[in-house]
Amino acid sequence: MSKRYRVGIIGCGGIAHAHARALRKIGAEMIAFCDIVEERAREYAGQYSEGKGRTYTDFSEMFEVEELDIVYICLPPFAHSNEVEMAAEKGIHILIEKPIALDLEIARRMVEAVERKGVKSQVGFLLRFGEATERLKEMIESGEAGPPGLFIGRYMCNSLHSPWWRDRSKSGGQVVEQIIHLFDMARFLMGEAESVFCFMNNVFHKDIPDYTVEDVSGTTIRFRNGSIGVIAATNGAIPGQWISRYEVITQYMTCEFTDTNNATFYLTGKGYPSRIAISSDRDLFLAESMDLIRAIETGGETKIPISEGYKSLELVLAAAKSGEKGEPVSISA
Repeated sequence: MSKRYRVGIIGCGGIAHAHARALRKIGAEMIAFCDIVEERAREYAGQYSEGKGRTYTDFSEMFEVEELDIVYICLPPFAHSNEVEMAAEKGIHILIEKPIALDLEIARRMVEAVERKGVKSQVGFLLRFGEATERLKEMIESGEAGPPGLFIGRYMCNSLHSPWWRDRSKSGGQVVEQIIHLFDMARFLMGEAESVFCFMNNVFHKDIPDYTVEDVSGTTIRFRNGSIGVIAATNGAIPGQWISRYEVITQYMTCEFTDTNNATFYLTGKGYPSRIAISSDRDLFLAESMDLIRAIETGGETKIPISEGYKSLELVLAAAKSGEKGEPVSISA
């Protein structure tokens, strides 16, 4: 890192802690913290800047007062307004958590602002930074793995989460807010989607007041290259466990992921299997911040620019629409 970057954080909730810890590891200077609950911003300032960082309840004021190099936007999806556009207008680089919005028009404005001003952007799809996932992507792109044919993903948890998360109007539902990680991974490894068909329902939480999101879902994706993805999810499994796993079948490989860093690849191209075991404890939050800084310093692109955040949002919104209609939904080219 050629300089000490000045960073602001918008949204001082749970996920921002992981980003702040990564920023501290790389020596970034966290100078401003913004949250609608001022006490949370003060707690962050005390924990991550020894009380020296200034606190705000209005991000527009923060942008006016502070000279920031990077802003980390860690807001719930319903809370996005024009913070991306304001940051881009001031030449501030952006890391934004997923999903970037709940509405494609808002997301499109974000993409246009970032691309118009030429700032760097990174969307928090952490799975793309896993060592095993990166290895498979390289093998697909080189042709060693052969073309991908099938993606199987599953996500299982059991939690009431935050009140806003249980409200479909604020989170978009489990597929949109949570399982989007697996949908993005399917796009990353398989290619762009052509159509999606989803069934979803609330089976386990019918008696919970204000719980309006699905807690079981099953989605089939047809990709433009002819490959297929199947993603199953529930919020009714084992309490205290967060299980996210996936398998990828290519022409010459069968890949079993316990997580994005750890997998076993079975090489089947010669008619019999041999194995490659990949084991890593890579810090994914650190990796995504370092990738953003690399892009800033080299003028290159990040691994997950905001345009990728738009495409994965489009896919999960189509899945949610399919779940409501009970019929397949096409994805725009």
